[in-house]
Formats: sequence, C-alpha cells, structure tokens
Amino acid sequence: MTAPALFDLTAQAEAHARARASGMFLQELACDEILERLKAVNRQFKSVAIVTNFPQAWCVAFPNAKLIRGADLLDLQPGQHDLVIHAMALHHCNDPIGQVVQCGRALEPDGLFMGVCFGGQTLMELRSALSTAEAELRGGLSPRVTPMAEIRELGSLLQRAGLALPVADSLKIPTAYSDIYHLMQDLRDMGETNIMTARQKTFTAKSLFVQAQEIFAAQFPANEGRIACTFDLVFLSGWAPHASQPKALKPGSVTKSLQQALEEAKSSLGN
Repeated sequence: MTAPALFDLTAQAEAHARARASGMFLQELACDEILERLKAVNRQFKSVAIVTNFPQAWCVAFPNAKLIRGADLLDLQPGQHDLVIHAMALHHCNDPIGQVVQCGRALEPDGLFMGVCFGGQTLMELRSALSTAEAELRGGLSPRVTPMAEIRELGSLLQRAGLALPVADSLKIPTAYSDIYHLMQDLRDMGETNIMTARQKTFTAKSLFVQAQEIFAAQFPANEGRIACTFDLVFLSGWAPHASQPKALKPGSVTKSLQQALEEAKSSLGN
C-alpha cells in the first residue's frame, strides 16, 4: 500500500498563488545566505538550476539560472548542471529524499548541490500556543503547523542521496509580531499556510485563536507588548562524487593514535 501524502499539492498551489511580495523577506534572506556560502566555494558555476516556486525572489541573484517549478518529478536532466539549488521547498515535499536524489542526478561530476528550507525550530512558539489552547478547549489536537525536520534529519538526506562531503548548518531568525493574527497573515503572504492533508477543513472557532493569543503573549513575550516567533533556516550542501575529492581513510589504515599525534606535536613545539 502507498502511504497517504503528508501534503496537499493543490492546497500548496493555492497558497503560493496567494503569496505577496511583502512575504518574500525570508526567501530573499535565504538567497542572500546561499550567495554568501557560494563565495567560500571559490568556483564559477556556469550551469545553474534552482528549484523554487517563488522565482521572483531568486532570478535577480541568479539571472542565468534555469528555474524549476517544485513538483514530485522535477524538470531536471541527468548530469546537466554544475550547481543545483533546492530553494525553500523541502519542508513541504512529500518525498524530500527523492527531491535531493533528483537534484544529485542532475549534477555533473563534482557539481554542487545546495538546499535551504525551514528547520524544526520554525514556529515552535505558534505550535505550542495552538496546541495548548486546543487541548484546553477541546481536549484534543488537530494538525495546524507543519512538522519540520531537525537539522540532523535534513543532513542525513545528503548521505542517503549519495552526495559527498555533506554539510548542514542552521540560522535562527528571531522575529516579533503584534499578535497571532499578524503572524498568521504574514504566513499567508509567504505562501506558508497549513497544507497538510490531515488538516481540519472546517471553520475554526474564533475562541481557539483568542485563547492561543493569550497563551502566546504570556509564554513568549517580546518588547512593546509583542509576541516572539522563531524561524529556523537549515542550509545543506553536498557534492556529486568525483575522483579528485578528499577520501576518508580506510578502516585500519591509521598508524598512530590521537594521543601519540598530540604528544609528538607538543614535543615539536617544545623544540
């Protein structure tokens, strides 16, 4: 049996269609961070592909890139690119490992994959406030905030996809909103509303959000009577295998212990 899809792709398309330019600030921040990381690579990339449903946030920084619409099957051809970027979409993929595998196959040997998406600490305050309010009012929970993977889980995608020299790091972005309604409007403008297949599809009583706002304000206060909210960006990078890349030593090939190496280094410094 095929497992039911976690995300509703029709709802995703509708959410993205509602997104506004004012909600692109995290997309733009992610793009700036990718550019900074590329500066450290010391290589000119000539054939770039970017998987994104918000091309307006990426096309200026990468004017010659091939922009790929996010889908279960990506419009990528094997071995055609020296850089593939999966931009702010892995957190809403039904098959994230399949996405990274497709990107890896699209790389030429020694090509670079880079990914950025929301990580597990994103909207932790909103998740907590809504869960507590719903438990108090209804005695149960509904899926209201997308579950997002932690950095270790996302980093493992690189190895599972067969990419070499995998690296994962994260960037926490603290923000503040006037209230929960302001935050939810911003998420709507970002195209990041709830698209889980199991989400409640009937009208939600206002009392839930009133209660959640009270909990939010009490547990996660910010300056000037605002509420604090965290966004967590996880950045991934890995290389298509190539003979020129550093290789791990074979088991049993080490002839000195770490202690011996440290003692020798200390001795040489003393001389």
